[in-house]
Amino acid sequence: MSTRNERPASAEQIRAALAALAVEPAAEPEKRPEGSGDGHRLRLLGSLLAKTELEITAATRLTEEGEVEDVLETLLGWREQLGAEPGIEINVVTNRLQRTALQVSEPEAEELPPGREAAFAAVMTAVYALGAQLHAERGDTEGTRHALSGAEEALIDILQGMHDLRVAIGDAPGPQDGTDG
Repeated sequence: MSTRNERPASAEQIRAALAALAVEPAAEPEKRPEGSGDGHRLRLLGSLLAKTELEITAATRLTEEGEVEDVLETLLGWREQLGAEPGIEINVVTNRLQRTALQVSEPEAEELPPGREAAFAAVMTAVYALGAQLHAERGDTEGTRHALSGAEEALIDILQGMHDLRVAIGDAPGPQDGTDG
C-alpha cells in the first residue's frame, strides 16, 4: 500500500486550482518565498483543502435528514477518488483526524478549556485506535500495544475533560469542595 502519488500536483497546479475557485492564499513572502519547495506546496494544499471543506460545509443542508444525505454524497465522491484500497482510506482518515486534533487543540493556547481538551482527546483516541488496528493487521504486537496505550490515556483525558467541564458549570463538585482531586 502506498499513499505516494506518482504524479503529485505542483505548486503551480495547486495555485491554478485555487485561482479557478477564486481563492488566493495570503501572500507572506517572508514566510513563503516562491521557491520554498515542498513546504510552500503543502501550505497551498492546505488552502485548497480549506476551500473544499468550506464549500462542502456551505453546500450541506442543516437539517438532520438532509445533512446525512449530503454527507453521504460527498463521501461517495471521496471514495471514487481514493479507489478500492482500504489501507489508503485509513491513512487518509488518520491524517485528517491528526489535522482535526491540531485544529481543536489551539496550539497557541497555554491551557485548553475542558470541552476542547475532551474533544482533542476524543480525536486522538480515534487516531490511536485506528493505528492499533493497522498494527494488529500487520502482526506488529508491540506497535499494537503502544497504540492501545495511547488510546487508553486519551480515553482517560476525555473523561477528565468532561468532568472538568461539569465542574465549570456547577454540575459536579470541584477541588475546592475537597471531594475532587
